[in-house]
Amino acid sequence: MKQPAAPTATAPPTGHQALSAYIRARFDEFSRSQKDVAQYIVDHLDEAAFQTAEELARRANTSSSTVVRFSQALGFEGFPELQQAAREEYRRRPPGGLANGSAAAAAPLFSLDHTESEAALAADHVNLEDTAHKLSRADLEAAIDAIVSAGKVLIAGTDQMAFFASYLRHLLMLLDLRAEIVASPSQEALGRLSRIDEQTLVVGLSAGRPHPLITRTMKLARHRKAPTLAITDATLSEVARLARIRLYYSSNTPAFVRSHTALLSLIQALAYGVYSRDAQQYDVRIKAFRLK
Repeated sequence: MKQPAAPTATAPPTGHQALSAYIRARFDEFSRSQKDVAQYIVDHLDEAAFQTAEELARRANTSSSTVVRFSQALGFEGFPELQQAAREEYRRRPPGGLANGSAAAAAPLFSLDHTESEAALAADHVNLEDTAHKLSRADLEAAIDAIVSAGKVLIAGTDQMAFFASYLRHLLMLLDLRAEIVASPSQEALGRLSRIDEQTLVVGLSAGRPHPLITRTMKLARHRKAPTLAITDATLSEVARLARIRLYYSSNTPAFVRSHTALLSLIQALAYGVYSRDAQQYDVRIKAFRLK
């Protein structure tokens, strides 16, 4: 397979130009592995500002040499210079990431000498806040509308996302909504893909680089003019770019795997949003479902 040409090095961002905005503007120039680094830096600037190149590479599922080459492609001498630009942008942001800085006065969850486990809990707390602040009410309502009006919901999620696809299906089935999942390229799953039509809402779940099956599913849905919803932790994700409705969640964590606390909360919020459209009627359906 022909590899994308490496982007030519240009001058790095200067003055008050934000690193993340500069990366977004040049995103299509990068190779596939460099796009993984770009996505991670844009969506996890606070981590990129203080991690080593090796740590950043592990988070982005690539190599430290790719991180260095990505830095040079942006016009920096190496990763330390890119990291300095990330730190400058991070320091210019208001405390807590809020425009009015209202989070600055909030008391910390744990003391300064917190343990690793407490650090993970604190990160999940921040993820929930970050997700709530970044969510657009219009996008959230559009996602709920799409679920309510769909003849069928097809939820695609592989590997770790398969659990969340199954859980969303469970919540929708409690509301007596028709829902199916695609979690692997099995014959049965491919058969479900073949039945996608304009009445099928296709939901793609992804974390970091999307699985090829999820990308294929979203492309097929787009080709068949089916409504599409992407739920992802990467704002530059290909799955998000293929979807009509996009919901983003934050997955920052000091742990060895991505955090999905905010994703779980978002899925439950979607289901509750559907339920609240007609709570009385859905209560009857839930009771009947549990009696089966």
